[in-house]
Amino acid sequence: MEQQPSAFAVVIPAGGAARRLGGADKPMVEIGGLSLLDRVIEACVGFGPVTVVGPERATRRPVRWTRETPPGGGPAAAIAAGLADCSHDWVGVFAADLPFLDANTVHSLWTALAAADGPYDGALIVDPDGREQWLAAIYRRDALLARLEELGPERVGGLPLRRLLENLPLLPVAGAGRAALDCDTWEDVAAARRIAGQHP
Repeated sequence: MEQQPSAFAVVIPAGGAARRLGGADKPMVEIGGLSLLDRVIEACVGFGPVTVVGPERATRRPVRWTRETPPGGGPAAAIAAGLADCSHDWVGVFAADLPFLDANTVHSLWTALAAADGPYDGALIVDPDGREQWLAAIYRRDALLARLEELGPERVGGLPLRRLLENLPLLPVAGAGRAALDCDTWEDVAAARRIAGQHP
């Protein structure tokens, strides 16, 4: 079993256009009195340095900021920008629209990697419907960098995330519950606000 380092960097992609929210600034949408972005930052604090990829915004905690190339170039471009800003062997990638991500869920990914028998390049959350959540995961930095080099930097903008991650051995981690929920539509936001109101 491979020994894991004591910490990992965190990259939060936060530069999308949020078309299904009518172009609203999705990371700043409030759930239970906190922006979506602040809720994700809070879940990741303590594991390592946090870099947010997107336009700089006001946040409760200080974080590093950087931009993807081109701006709005999608999650693969955001990951590439975030990797350039960190030097840790492992990097957590968590979307800025996960209202119920918490430190326990992030830690469960980390401990799953530490306990895994196989040579994995990462671990990711599997939602209750069995879908892999590529933007709720921890990846080996060198594996991502190798894929980016293989694809070529000029192809990263707009690249589907599945193309970046294909063929990487990833460990699925189930049991995340609400932590796997994301907010893509106003209906999702309304549901998250109801849940947050019931469980402050």
